[in-house]
Amino acid sequence: MTTTTAKKLTFEQFLEQYPDGCGIFELVDGEIVQVEPIRAHKNVARFLVFAFNDEIRRLGLDYIVDKDIVIRTLTPSGEERGRNPDVSVVSASSWNSNVLAYGALTEPLQLAVEVASSNWDDDYVDKLDEYQRLGIPEYWIVDYLAIASRTYLGNPKVPTVSIYQLVEGQYQVQKFTGNDRILTNTFPQLELTVEQILTASQMRKL
Repeated sequence: MTTTTAKKLTFEQFLEQYPDGCGIFELVDGEIVQVEPIRAHKNVARFLVFAFNDEIRRLGLDYIVDKDIVIRTLTPSGEERGRNPDVSVVSASSWNSNVLAYGALTEPLQLAVEVASSNWDDDYVDKLDEYQRLGIPEYWIVDYLAIASRTYLGNPKVPTVSIYQLVEGQYQVQKFTGNDRILTNTFPQLELTVEQILTASQMRKL
């Protein structure tokens, strides 16, 4: 009996085969995987896009913010992955240096945001490692549902925004809850709390 194993896709092949207009996809373990968030998840991501964009425009910062930027990452074994953060902040001058290119990057973003959902361990483990390896200076995990384990959220579990800052190649984390003002190196004047993000999700109307 002969077993045929499908060849794993490279990042370039992933981009070539990306199903445009059909949803959000990532390259994981050499396969194209669809990521379909719930509406509350999308509400949080949209709220952060607007908050970041307002800050960029207010201060005239050299950033753009988007929710559809695909980035190439690497696992510890060197396997290519294609990630699509829920929110991405990237240097505007770098982005606009080649406006004819597609919306995929191999260089680091300035900031990546992942809104935690049922596959939360991917955000706290795999993506954390990949984004650190790529050299993304700032990484947010927005756990508005308090869905991760107590290892990450403590006991009792409460909605938490974990901010990872890259220090000498390693992420250092600060955690924010409730009415804490979120401290971010990318947007140091940003006035934003976890409570505001939780409200934006509209979960409390259920």
